[in-house]
Amino acid sequence: MTQSTLKGLSAQFKDKLIQKTLERRLQQNQAASQAAPDDHFFRKPSTAQHTIPEAHYQFSRHPGYQQLRIINEGAERLGLKSPFFKQHEGVAGATTQIAGRELINYGSYNYLGFSGDDDVSNAAKAAIDQYGTTVSASRIVSGERPLHRQLERGLADLYGVDDAIVFVSGHATNVTTIGHLFGPKDLVLHDALIHNCTLQGTQLSGAKRLPFAHNDWAALDALLSEHRHHFERVLIVIEGIYSMDGDYPDLPRFIDIKRRHHAFLMVDEAHSLGVMGATGGGIREHFGIDGKDVDIWMGTLSKALAGCGGYIAGETALVEHLKFMAPGFLYSVGMAPPLAAASLAALTKLQLEPQRVQALQANGAYFLQQAQARGIDTGLGTGLAIIPVITGSSIRATRMSEALFQRGISVQPILFPAVPEKAARLRFFLSCQHTRAQIDHTVDAVAEELAQH
Repeated sequence: MTQSTLKGLSAQFKDKLIQKTLERRLQQNQAASQAAPDDHFFRKPSTAQHTIPEAHYQFSRHPGYQQLRIINEGAERLGLKSPFFKQHEGVAGATTQIAGRELINYGSYNYLGFSGDDDVSNAAKAAIDQYGTTVSASRIVSGERPLHRQLERGLADLYGVDDAIVFVSGHATNVTTIGHLFGPKDLVLHDALIHNCTLQGTQLSGAKRLPFAHNDWAALDALLSEHRHHFERVLIVIEGIYSMDGDYPDLPRFIDIKRRHHAFLMVDEAHSLGVMGATGGGIREHFGIDGKDVDIWMGTLSKALAGCGGYIAGETALVEHLKFMAPGFLYSVGMAPPLAAASLAALTKLQLEPQRVQALQANGAYFLQQAQARGIDTGLGTGLAIIPVITGSSIRATRMSEALFQRGISVQPILFPAVPEKAARLRFFLSCQHTRAQIDHTVDAVAEELAQH
């Protein structure tokens, strides 16, 4: 498509034409990368006849990189600036600094303001003074420190379960836990909108994987009725709050189903701990259930708990098994002392300062109410920390993000293939530190920019 062809067309129509061209090129690239190899790959050719394709030994020809280039070239033709990898110059709270400008910040999940909190920062600094910046070994060898067990004990007590174990990566927590505990004779059933780490863990395990419709416990029940007897262990994986949509499951229903079908239930609380429940105890507190009603509690330390890494909480047999045999724990260095100390301090303050949770919940509810009053499509959002604004296309989401950035608002677009193209969106993370004035200004700006793009 030439520039002369595009002249005279409306901006919206040009966007659609270029997007269609981009989609076609992506499909062609994907088809080429998945094409069946020629017969000469299956027989032993002479040296003179055999030619290795460049895509097999050059990163620049890798199909994934080729797709990335196609997307970037399409963005350039549309005049879109990349919304990614902007450098933030300080603590990311209700506001942030980018290139010397202060912006209202909705791009970080510092939900309770513990990242940057004096008590939390001081705990991290004290840990460096006492233990250094790293424990320099796997915990099973010589990397164990009192902070690790104090944090794990605090998490176990929060859930009312036997024990907990912390990992140095939230994503790796699910990958190594699911990948280690389950195998080819097992089945993993998960919500259709589950996070990538569960999919990667299931792939590693070799277990059969079946998704069920989002939050549809009846669909899960039907799948188990049909398939449970074909497998040994069965794992059901759901999330406390879904990171793209800000909604949550009917947890008591899923507990009932897992009991009836003799399956394990895993709840990923990456975004719900510190957010749900009167005191931030998560989805367990929200529904008033016993922590032992769920087999595997998983969560991350990088959001409400102001650190980095992940955790598993549950019965003693589960935690001991992972500590001595899960590769992602056994062969990884122990959590860095300042990170463990920061999360431990945040966990302590969470229980002492429930007003932070209440302020967060009030801000989320207010943002959702104001947005819906202005006719903004907030998808499945429930007003619990994460609120999507559906734009309907990746191009529109990217343009909106840049327009809001120019107006002093930092919010990231979520684009295809992270979500379906028609579900492309802006994703707003709320915190307890946002003010009503900031929220009012933001909702007004979003409504105005939606009307123009």
